[in-house]
Amino acid sequence: MQKNSTNRVIQINKASHKLHRFAIPYIVWLYILAIAPVVVMFVLMLVDTEGISFGDAYFTFSNFAILTEKSTIIAFLNSIKFALITTIICIFFGFLVAYYLYKSKFKNKYLILLLFILPMWTNFLLRINALASIFKENNILSSILHFGFPNIIGTDFAIILGMVFTYLPFMILPIYTSLEKIDPLLHEAALDLGLTEFKKFWKVVVPLGMRGVVSGSIMVLLPCLSGFAIPSILGDRNIILIGNIIEQNFVNMNYTLGSVLAIVILIIILGSIMIVNKVDKDGETLL
Repeated sequence: MQKNSTNRVIQINKASHKLHRFAIPYIVWLYILAIAPVVVMFVLMLVDTEGISFGDAYFTFSNFAILTEKSTIIAFLNSIKFALITTIICIFFGFLVAYYLYKSKFKNKYLILLLFILPMWTNFLLRINALASIFKENNILSSILHFGFPNIIGTDFAIILGMVFTYLPFMILPIYTSLEKIDPLLHEAALDLGLTEFKKFWKVVVPLGMRGVVSGSIMVLLPCLSGFAIPSILGDRNIILIGNIIEQNFVNMNYTLGSVLAIVILIIILGSIMIVNKVDKDGETLL
Protein backbone atom coordinates (compact mmCIF):
# COMPACT_ATOMS: atom_id res chain seq x y z
CA MET A 1 0.00 0.00 0.00
CA GLN A 2 2.80 2.38 0.93
CA LYS A 3 4.68 1.44 -2.25
CA ASN A 4 1.65 2.30 -4.41
CA SER A 5 1.26 5.70 -2.76
CA THR A 6 4.97 6.40 -3.27
CA ASN A 7 4.69 5.52 -6.95
CA ARG A 8 1.71 7.86 -7.30
CA VAL A 9 3.66 10.71 -5.74
CA ILE A 10 6.55 10.09 -8.15
CA GLN A 11 4.16 10.07 -11.13
CA ILE A 12 2.53 13.31 -9.98
CA ASN A 13 5.94 14.99 -9.57
CA LYS A 14 6.97 13.89 -13.07
CA ALA A 15 3.71 15.19 -14.53
CA SER A 16 4.04 18.54 -12.74
CA HIS A 17 7.65 18.83 -13.94
CA LYS A 18 6.47 18.37 -17.53
CA LEU A 19 3.73 20.97 -17.06
CA HIS A 20 6.27 23.46 -15.72
CA ARG A 21 7.83 23.54 -19.18
CA PHE A 22 4.69 25.18 -20.55
CA ALA A 23 5.22 28.07 -18.12
CA ILE A 24 8.69 28.89 -19.46
CA PRO A 25 7.43 31.19 -22.29
CA TYR A 26 5.26 33.06 -19.80
CA ILE A 27 8.19 33.51 -17.41
CA VAL A 28 10.40 34.77 -20.25
CA TRP A 29 7.83 37.34 -21.37
CA LEU A 30 7.25 38.32 -17.74
CA TYR A 31 10.91 39.22 -17.36
CA ILE A 32 11.00 41.05 -20.70
CA LEU A 33 7.75 43.02 -20.40
CA ALA A 34 7.47 43.51 -16.62
CA ILE A 35 10.73 43.04 -14.73
CA ALA A 36 13.08 44.62 -17.28
CA PRO A 37 11.13 47.92 -17.58
CA VAL A 38 11.01 48.25 -13.79
CA VAL A 39 14.79 47.77 -13.59
CA VAL A 40 15.31 50.38 -16.32
CA MET A 41 13.02 52.87 -14.53
CA PHE A 42 14.82 52.26 -11.24
CA VAL A 43 18.14 53.07 -12.91
CA LEU A 44 16.74 56.12 -14.73
CA MET A 45 15.40 57.71 -11.55
CA LEU A 46 18.93 57.69 -10.09
CA VAL A 47 20.76 59.23 -13.04
CA ASP A 48 20.77 62.52 -14.94
CA THR A 49 20.47 61.88 -18.66
CA GLU A 50 18.45 62.82 -21.71
CA GLY A 51 16.15 60.14 -23.02
CA ILE A 52 17.44 56.65 -22.23
CA SER A 53 21.04 57.28 -23.28
CA PHE A 54 23.49 56.28 -20.53
CA GLY A 55 26.59 57.55 -22.33
CA ASP A 56 26.85 60.85 -20.43
CA ALA A 57 24.70 59.83 -17.47
CA TYR A 58 25.83 60.40 -13.91
CA PHE A 59 24.43 59.45 -10.52
CA THR A 60 22.16 62.02 -8.83
CA PHE A 61 19.28 62.42 -6.40
CA SER A 62 18.05 65.62 -8.03
CA ASN A 63 15.27 63.79 -9.86
CA PHE A 64 13.45 63.30 -6.56
CA ALA A 65 12.85 67.07 -6.42
CA ILE A 66 9.78 66.46 -8.59
CA LEU A 67 8.07 64.94 -5.55
CA THR A 68 8.13 68.34 -3.81
CA GLU A 69 6.86 70.37 -6.77
CA LYS A 70 3.47 72.03 -6.29
CA SER A 71 1.97 70.44 -9.42
CA THR A 72 3.01 66.97 -8.27
CA ILE A 73 1.59 67.46 -4.76
CA ILE A 74 -1.71 68.74 -6.20
CA ALA A 75 -1.84 65.77 -8.59
CA PHE A 76 -1.19 63.34 -5.72
CA LEU A 77 -3.95 64.95 -3.63
CA ASN A 78 -6.36 64.84 -6.58
CA SER A 79 -5.53 61.19 -7.18
CA ILE A 80 -6.09 60.30 -3.53
CA LYS A 81 -9.35 62.27 -3.43
CA PHE A 82 -10.85 60.67 -6.54
CA ALA A 83 -9.57 57.20 -5.61
CA LEU A 84 -11.07 57.35 -2.10
CA ILE A 85 -14.42 58.76 -3.25
CA THR A 86 -14.67 56.15 -6.00
CA THR A 87 -13.74 53.33 -3.62
CA ILE A 88 -16.33 54.39 -1.02
CA ILE A 89 -19.07 54.61 -3.65
CA CYS A 90 -18.08 51.22 -5.06
CA ILE A 91 -18.11 49.67 -1.58
CA PHE A 92 -21.64 50.95 -0.96
CA PHE A 93 -23.17 49.88 -4.26
CA GLY A 94 -20.93 46.83 -4.60
CA PHE A 95 -21.99 45.41 -1.25
CA LEU A 96 -25.68 46.07 -1.95
CA VAL A 97 -25.52 44.40 -5.38
CA ALA A 98 -23.45 41.47 -4.11
CA TYR A 99 -25.75 40.94 -1.10
CA TYR A 100 -28.89 41.16 -3.22
CA LEU A 101 -27.46 38.61 -5.63
CA TYR A 102 -26.31 36.41 -2.72
CA LYS A 103 -29.82 36.38 -1.19
CA SER A 104 -31.64 36.05 -4.51
CA LYS A 105 -33.24 32.85 -5.74
CA PHE A 106 -31.62 32.93 -9.17
CA LYS A 107 -30.70 29.44 -10.34
CA ASN A 108 -27.56 30.58 -12.17
CA LYS A 109 -26.11 33.48 -10.21
CA TYR A 110 -22.84 33.32 -12.09
CA LEU A 111 -24.74 34.24 -15.25
CA ILE A 112 -25.72 37.49 -13.54
CA LEU A 113 -22.11 38.04 -12.54
CA LEU A 114 -21.17 37.48 -16.16
CA LEU A 115 -23.35 40.44 -17.12
CA PHE A 116 -21.27 42.63 -14.80
CA ILE A 117 -18.05 41.28 -16.30
CA LEU A 118 -19.06 41.64 -19.96
CA PRO A 119 -18.27 45.39 -20.22
CA MET A 120 -14.75 44.61 -18.95
CA TRP A 121 -14.17 42.45 -22.03
CA THR A 122 -14.47 45.44 -24.35
CA ASN A 123 -11.64 47.87 -24.99
CA PHE A 124 -11.07 50.18 -22.04
CA LEU A 125 -10.56 53.32 -24.16
CA LEU A 126 -13.67 52.57 -26.22
CA ARG A 127 -15.76 52.41 -23.06
CA ILE A 128 -14.36 55.70 -21.76
CA ASN A 129 -14.89 57.46 -25.09
CA ALA A 130 -18.45 56.10 -25.21
CA LEU A 131 -19.07 57.58 -21.77
CA ALA A 132 -17.55 60.86 -22.92
CA SER A 133 -19.99 61.03 -25.83
CA ILE A 134 -22.90 60.44 -23.44
CA PHE A 135 -21.66 63.05 -20.97
CA LYS A 136 -21.66 65.75 -23.65
CA GLU A 137 -24.63 68.05 -24.15
CA ASN A 138 -25.77 66.70 -27.54
CA ASN A 139 -25.64 62.93 -27.29
CA ILE A 140 -27.59 59.88 -28.36
CA LEU A 141 -29.64 59.76 -25.13
CA SER A 142 -30.83 63.34 -25.52
CA SER A 143 -31.81 62.56 -29.12
CA ILE A 144 -33.82 59.48 -28.09
CA LEU A 145 -35.40 60.91 -24.93
CA HIS A 146 -35.77 64.43 -26.35
CA PHE A 147 -34.32 65.78 -23.15
CA GLY A 148 -31.30 68.03 -22.91
CA PHE A 149 -28.51 66.67 -20.70
CA PRO A 150 -25.97 69.13 -19.29
CA ASN A 151 -22.37 68.85 -20.44
CA ILE A 152 -20.41 67.45 -17.49
CA ILE A 153 -17.16 66.78 -19.35
CA GLY A 154 -14.26 68.35 -17.49
CA THR A 155 -15.89 68.15 -14.05
CA ASP A 156 -15.13 66.12 -10.93
CA PHE A 157 -18.50 64.39 -11.28
CA ALA A 158 -17.64 63.09 -14.76
CA ILE A 159 -14.35 61.59 -13.55
CA ILE A 160 -15.92 59.95 -10.49
CA LEU A 161 -18.84 58.59 -12.53
CA GLY A 162 -16.44 57.18 -15.10
CA MET A 163 -14.29 55.52 -12.44
CA VAL A 164 -17.31 54.00 -10.68
CA PHE A 165 -18.71 52.71 -13.97
CA THR A 166 -15.35 51.19 -14.90
CA TYR A 167 -14.25 49.64 -11.61
CA LEU A 168 -17.51 48.68 -9.85
CA PRO A 169 -17.31 45.04 -11.10
CA PHE A 170 -13.92 44.75 -9.36
CA MET A 171 -15.76 45.40 -6.08
CA ILE A 172 -18.85 43.28 -6.68
CA LEU A 173 -17.05 40.03 -7.53
CA PRO A 174 -14.77 39.67 -4.46
CA ILE A 175 -17.58 40.74 -2.10
CA TYR A 176 -19.96 38.21 -3.63
CA THR A 177 -17.28 35.51 -3.38
CA SER A 178 -16.76 36.23 0.33
CA LEU A 179 -20.53 36.20 0.98
CA GLU A 180 -20.91 32.86 -0.79
CA LYS A 181 -18.45 31.33 1.69
CA ILE A 182 -20.63 32.22 4.70
CA ASP A 183 -22.09 29.12 6.32
CA PRO A 184 -25.92 29.25 5.93
CA LEU A 185 -26.24 27.90 9.46
CA LEU A 186 -24.86 31.21 10.76
CA HIS A 187 -27.93 33.00 9.39
CA GLU A 188 -30.26 30.59 11.18
CA ALA A 189 -28.24 30.81 14.41
CA ALA A 190 -28.35 34.62 14.34
CA LEU A 191 -32.12 34.64 13.90
CA ASP A 192 -32.57 31.99 16.60
CA LEU A 193 -30.60 34.20 19.00
CA GLY A 194 -33.12 36.99 18.50
CA LEU A 195 -31.41 39.18 15.90
CA THR A 196 -33.57 40.96 13.36
CA GLU A 197 -32.74 40.79 9.65
CA PHE A 198 -31.19 44.25 9.84
CA LYS A 199 -29.04 43.43 12.89
CA LYS A 200 -28.05 40.11 11.35
CA PHE A 201 -26.86 41.98 8.28
CA TRP A 202 -24.69 44.38 10.32
CA LYS A 203 -23.40 41.92 12.93
CA VAL A 204 -22.95 38.79 10.83
CA VAL A 205 -22.95 39.47 7.08
CA VAL A 206 -20.93 42.70 7.01
CA PRO A 207 -18.05 41.45 9.25
CA LEU A 208 -17.79 38.19 7.32
CA GLY A 209 -17.85 40.06 4.02
CA MET A 210 -15.06 42.48 4.98
CA ARG A 211 -12.43 40.23 3.43
CA GLY A 212 -14.04 40.80 0.05
CA VAL A 213 -14.39 44.52 0.78
CA VAL A 214 -10.65 44.82 1.46
CA SER A 215 -9.70 42.89 -1.68
CA GLY A 216 -12.18 44.86 -3.78
CA SER A 217 -11.03 48.17 -2.32
CA ILE A 218 -7.43 47.47 -3.31
CA MET A 219 -8.48 46.51 -6.84
CA VAL A 220 -10.51 49.72 -7.19
CA LEU A 221 -8.20 52.09 -5.33
CA LEU A 222 -4.98 51.28 -7.20
CA PRO A 223 -6.15 51.82 -10.82
CA CYS A 224 -8.02 54.95 -9.74
CA LEU A 225 -4.87 56.22 -8.06
CA SER A 226 -2.53 55.58 -10.99
CA GLY A 227 -4.77 55.82 -14.06
CA PHE A 228 -4.56 58.64 -16.59
CA ALA A 229 -7.08 57.77 -19.36
CA ILE A 230 -10.26 58.61 -17.43
CA PRO A 231 -9.14 62.05 -16.17
CA SER A 232 -7.69 62.83 -19.62
CA ILE A 233 -10.86 61.96 -21.55
CA LEU A 234 -13.67 62.65 -19.08
CA GLY A 235 -11.82 65.42 -17.26
CA ASP A 236 -10.85 67.04 -20.57
CA ARG A 237 -7.37 67.52 -19.03
CA ASN A 238 -8.80 70.21 -16.72
CA ILE A 239 -8.08 68.05 -13.66
CA ILE A 240 -4.58 66.58 -13.37
CA LEU A 241 -3.93 63.31 -11.55
CA ILE A 242 -0.56 61.74 -10.86
CA GLY A 243 -1.06 59.34 -13.76
CA ASN A 244 -1.36 62.32 -16.12
CA ILE A 245 1.97 63.76 -14.90
CA ILE A 246 3.67 60.39 -15.44
CA GLU A 247 2.17 60.22 -18.93
CA GLN A 248 3.28 63.77 -19.78
CA ASN A 249 6.85 63.12 -18.62
CA PHE A 250 7.19 59.97 -20.69
CA VAL A 251 5.56 61.59 -23.75
CA ASN A 252 7.96 64.52 -23.43
CA MET A 253 10.87 62.05 -23.03
CA ASN A 254 11.54 63.15 -19.43
CA TYR A 255 12.09 59.51 -18.54
CA THR A 256 14.06 60.22 -15.37
CA LEU A 257 11.26 62.27 -13.77
CA GLY A 258 8.56 59.93 -15.02
CA SER A 259 10.48 56.97 -13.60
CA VAL A 260 10.60 58.55 -10.13
CA LEU A 261 6.82 58.94 -10.02
CA ALA A 262 6.24 55.50 -11.58
CA ILE A 263 8.45 53.80 -8.97
CA VAL A 264 6.60 55.62 -6.16
CA ILE A 265 3.28 54.34 -7.52
CA LEU A 266 4.79 50.86 -7.90
CA ILE A 267 5.84 50.89 -4.22
CA ILE A 268 2.28 51.84 -3.24
CA ILE A 269 0.93 48.99 -5.38
CA LEU A 270 3.32 46.43 -3.86
CA GLY A 271 2.41 47.61 -0.37
CA SER A 272 -1.28 47.19 -1.17
CA ILE A 273 -0.67 43.68 -2.50
CA MET A 274 1.04 42.81 0.79
CA ILE A 275 -2.06 44.03 2.64
CA VAL A 276 -4.28 41.82 0.48
CA ASN A 277 -2.02 38.82 1.10
CA LYS A 278 -2.32 39.32 4.86
CA VAL A 279 -6.10 39.75 4.76
CA ASP A 280 -6.74 37.01 2.20
CA LYS A 281 -3.79 34.61 2.33
CA ASP A 282 -5.49 32.00 0.14
CA GLY A 283 -6.60 34.50 -2.50
CA GLU A 284 -10.17 33.27 -2.21
CA THR A 285 -11.79 36.64 -2.88
CA LEU A 286 -9.51 37.85 -5.66
CA LEU A 287 -10.62 37.94 -9.27
